[in-house]
Amino acid sequence: MKHYALIIDHESCWGCKTCEVACKQEINASFGTRLISVSEKIDQPAPEKMHFTFQVNVCRHCEEPSCMAACPEQAISKRGDGIVVLHEALCSGCKLCVEACTHQAMAFDNDKGVAQKCNLCYHRVDNGLLPACADNVCLAHCIHFIEHSKK
Repeated sequence: MKHYALIIDHESCWGCKTCEVACKQEINASFGTRLISVSEKIDQPAPEKMHFTFQVNVCRHCEEPSCMAACPEQAISKRGDGIVVLHEALCSGCKLCVEACTHQAMAFDNDKGVAQKCNLCYHRVDNGLLPACADNVCLAHCIHFIEHSKK
């Protein structure tokens, strides 16, 4: 069976945040909820020079998701293709999964009272489309959606 993953070339990212916008639009996220985030780091090696680096953070769809193990409601499952999905209808809002995520890639939607995480836009993937963040919105072309065979 094929497995899916996002590959991010952090060196190429210039911090435009179009991936964040595409994700928010796709999932209709509440204000402040980000399932993919771009953070910047500014280094100043000399007074006249500044160097910016950007880090894209998103769910890694772990082989053994700590968020899934922490959820007392079994609201998080892993599909056969490797996509880790949070089922909002089952979420009690306890935030244990958010705290358990070793990559700080989960969010809590205060308006809905539930945890949220990237699900690789499985509703799009199941219809032959790319996840919203990887669908030619990245101006630096640093987000790639790949299929690979599980070893």
